[in-house]
Amino acid sequence: MVNATLSERNIYEDFDLDADILYFRTGTQGLVSFHGRNYNIKKRMTAEQLQELIHHQGFYAVGGGCYININKIKTIDSGNIYFDSDIADSRQMAVNRRKQYVIQQLFVQRSSSKDWRMTP
Repeated sequence: MVNATLSERNIYEDFDLDADILYFRTGTQGLVSFHGRNYNIKKRMTAEQLQELIHHQGFYAVGGGCYININKIKTIDSGNIYFDSDIADSRQMAVNRRKQYVIQQLFVQRSSSKDWRMTP
């Protein structure tokens, strides 16, 4: 019998921004609140880390210090963004009409091309 040790990743300490985070909100004094599928994580970041995070390619600012992960959007409907295919149980976020239009364009662009790039 072979004992194999599986290295499990602690999502609270070592999360992958693109794969694990649906959206994040920036706060005062470098505090950032990351929101995943079933969890929220708050981390303090330096000014340099915060600038790098804000300019991350896969995220789009929807206002109020909130940035959504374009790759995690499943549906956009009636001013709401849904991050799961089952709308009833999905995490969602309300956005204004102007932002919704831009996000829909990015969403369509992402869906039609595997190698899409966001422009600021």
